[in-house]
Amino acid sequence: MVKYPMRKTVRLWAALACLSALAACGAANQKIVVQDFADGSVTDLSITEQITGENDFLFFSIPQKTRFLDGYIKGQITDYSGSPIQGVIVRAVASSGETTNPEDELFGESIGGGSGNNATTSFDPGVSDTNGFYRIRFVLPIINDIVDVRGRLIFNPGWQQEKTNLGKAYEPQVKESQFHLYYDYKKGQLIYVQGIQKTIVAPALSGLPPKMGGLPGSAPPLPAKPAASTQNQSNSGDQDLFKGFGFGP
Repeated sequence: MVKYPMRKTVRLWAALACLSALAACGAANQKIVVQDFADGSVTDLSITEQITGENDFLFFSIPQKTRFLDGYIKGQITDYSGSPIQGVIVRAVASSGETTNPEDELFGESIGGGSGNNATTSFDPGVSDTNGFYRIRFVLPIINDIVDVRGRLIFNPGWQQEKTNLGKAYEPQVKESQFHLYYDYKKGQLIYVQGIQKTIVAPALSGLPPKMGGLPGSAPPLPAKPAASTQNQSNSGDQDLFKGFGFGP
């Protein structure tokens, strides 16, 4: 009499385990991006799961898992002549995690829906390589099947301190650029918009002898000198000409 319910319970748990495994396999085999509107600026995407908290019940608790979108934001750093510049740091900051000093930011923000959920956004700084390309790694939680993150990219945020300490630094032409990353997990739709895709920097010197040599790269072009007004020259010539003929008051 007692064995049959136990067998049914075991079979039920086994069926649930199989369904879980099939669901996990289906999620793993799902194509991450079906519609890509990122224009190559977001690459190497993957979906991962992490334990971000626990759900407490009366006599027990169950680990709470959150899906994350992993990938890289890609861009390029050049000088004014279009040559790639190496060694420039680029950082990403979520808008809701901004502080007054970019160099003191933690670059991570908890966005969990409940008290037991510790899902956080995170961005790793990128550094431009020999071809001027940088890659910023991100890990963004998928909440209700959506990733919707707005923020800004900060180009070489410590350049002024480098200039003071080393006597040289790369000064970015534009210090910051806004970005918006949106991902729909069910539709496989990825959208990425950024204000400036290609950033220009120029070597800046403090007036002191730079340590360990100078910096490669072209400086911004000098402003053109205003040309002398041809109209004024013409007027002065006309006045001299009329004075030679004795015209005047």
